[in-house]
Formats: sequence, C-alpha cells, structure tokens
Amino acid sequence: MKVIEVVHLVKKFGPLKAVDGISFAVEEGEIFGLIGPNGAGKTTTLRVLATLLTPTSGEARVLGLNVCKDGDRIRNTISYLPEEAGAYRRLRGLDYLNFMGEFYAHDRAEKQAMIARALEVAGLKERIRDRVGTYSKGMVRKLLVARALMHDPKLAILDEPTSGLDVVNSMVVRDIIKGYARKGTTVLLSSHNMLEVEYLSTRVALIDKGLVLEVGTPSELKAKHAAANLEDVFVRAVR
Repeated sequence: MKVIEVVHLVKKFGPLKAVDGISFAVEEGEIFGLIGPNGAGKTTTLRVLATLLTPTSGEARVLGLNVCKDGDRIRNTISYLPEEAGAYRRLRGLDYLNFMGEFYAHDRAEKQAMIARALEVAGLKERIRDRVGTYSKGMVRKLLVARALMHDPKLAILDEPTSGLDVVNSMVVRDIIKGYARKGTTVLLSSHNMLEVEYLSTRVALIDKGLVLEVGTPSELKAKHAAANLEDVFVRAVR
C-alpha cells in the first residue's frame, strides 16, 4: 500500500520555485528519507504532505487522500514534527503531554495509554514534572518527538527529528523511530545529517534545487556511485 504518492509536485513562493516537479512514493512501514542541502525543497515538501501548504501544481496524496481536498481527514491520521517546533514553556512536561493527548484520544483509557507511550519515548524521568521552560534544547526535542509518536500515527512526518540532541540521545531516538516503523508506522523524515538518514531509512530521495535527483536504498545508491556513504553519493550525484 502506498502511504504517500507525489506526482510532479510544484510549489512556488512568488517567482521562487521551492519544489520543481518532484515525484516519489512511500510504501507502508517504510522509513523514507529526504536528503539535500539547505533550500533544496525538503521542508516545503514535508509541509505540503502535512497539509500546511497548498501545492501550486501537481498532485500529492497521503493514505489515498488528496492533500488539497482532504486535509482534515489526513491530519487525523498523521503527525508532523517541524524542525523549529516548540512546546509551551510554562507547562510542565507531563501537563503538556496531557494537553496534547486531548486532541488525539477518544476516552480516558486511550489517553492514558498515549501518555504512557510518550513518557517512555521522552525518557525524561523525574524532569517530566518540571516546567518546559527549564529544559535544555535536547530535552524539549525529546518531549516533542514523544508528542509526535504518542498516538501511534499511521504516518509520522519528522523534520530533523534529532536536532539538538547529543550522540547518545540521538541514538535512542533513532532506535525508537525504527521500533515504530517495525510496528507499522510509516515515517517520512528529513535531515541534514545524511549519515543519520542512511542509518534510519529503508529508501532515500536525493533532492537539490527542488528536484529529485535519485531514489533508492542506501545500499543501491552507494553501489551505483561507488561511494562509502550517502554524503559521497550526494556530492557525486550533484556533480
């Protein structure tokens, strides 16, 4: 089953083409990575799929639903974590998760199950009862990742999921993302860290100047370009 279908997608901001006719598809249970430099069109693509931006032309579908016509239905089944997301600084971490759970849960039991999952993902222990304003950037990011995954979304769209995390916590979050994918959550992620994308992703798309250059598994792309890692692949593909 295709969870995401993007066909000749274009997004303009005035005269600027942020996305210039890209096409790709993501299958159920995949971790699909978008890699490329700043300004390549990665975040714009994620925002279109999260129904936050309307495409200029082309087509984008999520779970068979059109992003232009079915935004409400799509938002009920996905989660989106922006790169620059924040949490309410005056709330305690646990209160924030309780607040966010109200948007997803249908009853008290479901909400409690969501919060239990979020606490495990966040891993903040006793600090979960402190105000978010006292957290480090990495602690806030872990709280936000927990919020994005707490309701077992069918599709998780993650922009720089480990931004601000140290090496140890980045590895923990990556393993959590892989665990959710094994349970059936499809993940679309973007990161400037190409080695992270290589570790996480089933397949990746190389994007530059609003165009998809290549799509394949990390192993396929490395073999094609005789490269040691995806950083080398991208440099050679751009050349």
